Amino acid sequence: MRSILLVEDNEDIRAITEIALRHESRFDVVAAEGGEGALREVQGRPFDAIVLDVMMPGMDGPETLAAIRQLPAARNTPVIFLTAKAQPREIQRLLDLGAVGVITKPFDPLGLGAKVEEMLGVSR
Repeated sequence: MRSILLVEDNEDIRAITEIALRHESRFDVVAAEGGEGALREVQGRPFDAIVLDVMMPGMDGPETLAAIRQLPAARNTPVIFLTAKAQPREIQRLLDLGAVGVITKPFDPLGLGAKVEEMLGVSR
C-alpha cells in the first residue's frame, strides 16, 4: 500500500481529503496540520508522496517543500500541491517549484484518489 503525507491546516478539508484518499484509492494516509508537522513526519518515515496545501499559517506550502527538499530521505518524494488559486500563472509557479501536480480547491472528493494516482503515475 502506498503511503501519502497529507498536509492541510483546515481541519474539515483535511478530514475530507484523508477519507477520499484512503477509501477511493486505498492509500495509507498520515495527516499533518502544517509545515512543522510535515517536517516531523517525513523525518520519521518515508512516504511515497506528499499532498501539500499552499496557504497555511506559519510555514506555507512552498516553504515546507523547500525544507523537505533539504532532508535526504525526502528529497525526491513527489509533491502535489492543493490550492484555491486556479490561475495558470500560479499553477505554473507551483510546478516550477518541483511539484508533480496541482489540485485546485474545491475539488471533487470522489475523483481525488484517481487524480492523485494519475499525477503519481500509479496504475489502478
